[in-house]
Amino acid sequence: MKDYREAHLTVEDLKNMYAAMDLGRKLDERMWLLNRAGKIPFVISCQGQEATQIGAAYALQKGDITAPYYRDLALVTYLGMTPLETMYSAFGKRDDISSGGKQMPSHFSKKSVGIMSQGSSVATQILHAVGAALSLKMDGKKHIALTSLGEGSSNQGDFHEGLNFAGVHKLPFICLIENNKYAISVSKELQYGAEYLSDRAKGYGMFGETVDGNDPIAVYQAMKTARERGINGEGSTLIEAMCTRLTAHSSDDDDRYRTDDEKTLDKSNDCNVQFKKYLIDEVQIDEAWFEDIEKQNKQYVHEATKQAEASPYPDPSETYTHVYDQEDEKNA
Repeated sequence: MKDYREAHLTVEDLKNMYAAMDLGRKLDERMWLLNRAGKIPFVISCQGQEATQIGAAYALQKGDITAPYYRDLALVTYLGMTPLETMYSAFGKRDDISSGGKQMPSHFSKKSVGIMSQGSSVATQILHAVGAALSLKMDGKKHIALTSLGEGSSNQGDFHEGLNFAGVHKLPFICLIENNKYAISVSKELQYGAEYLSDRAKGYGMFGETVDGNDPIAVYQAMKTARERGINGEGSTLIEAMCTRLTAHSSDDDDRYRTDDEKTLDKSNDCNVQFKKYLIDEVQIDEAWFEDIEKQNKQYVHEATKQAEASPYPDPSETYTHVYDQEDEKNA
């Protein structure tokens, strides 16, 4: 774990980061329980990647644009999507802010906090973020656009096209690869031949760096530097954060492609557990504080679950709203 003082973080910053990581974990765990109880249809997990997501989010500023990928629950929660809004989406309820209950869960969007809407086709969010970065540069705004993706998506054409364009035009753009070593069931050894995906950055004319994705301080420091580079006109950055995926790819996946020994090792590298240990042992944060914040987060998730479950589903009359062109709306 990097020394937090070298990253110019305070003890209060560290507490905020852990609280956000824990909230992301508890929200994720609750959705798995709801899925297994037959109450929600689908979950795709952020468990094990909270350190990368919160480290990255903590370095952003109001006015920055994000185009996240489906596993970024902790990131979007920190940026301003509430647990209740997430639960509305998970249950497919009328008040889901992303689609009014029509879209799959984990298709995050919230315009008021700069989270762009995403599609189901992996890697398309890269082009959206590059476009946002171009807009920021043309308008002379001192902000950046961040996109995130899994390492499997880095082999899609959108990735190469987007990063090439960002590199050519020196856009205020950051691409964060959350490398959890599996594209569903395909291990990284069968995905790419490079030692580090960050090495690809040189070919696009941008800065590249690989960091320990289980260390939120290291991710924060890399992201903060990349953001400063972007707003100062020094171009784009590709960050590869080496993460751990603690669950199967999704609630519909049977991850027998991973051995029991590998799963045991991954569990020992749980970023939330390791960061908590660091804060207790090295920063001397009292264990009572963790008990209080974890209890508070658990209650927050519990209340969001109850409210979302009791809320109404979309009315059948809304089936085609924002899906097909509505003549009646045009003539209204």
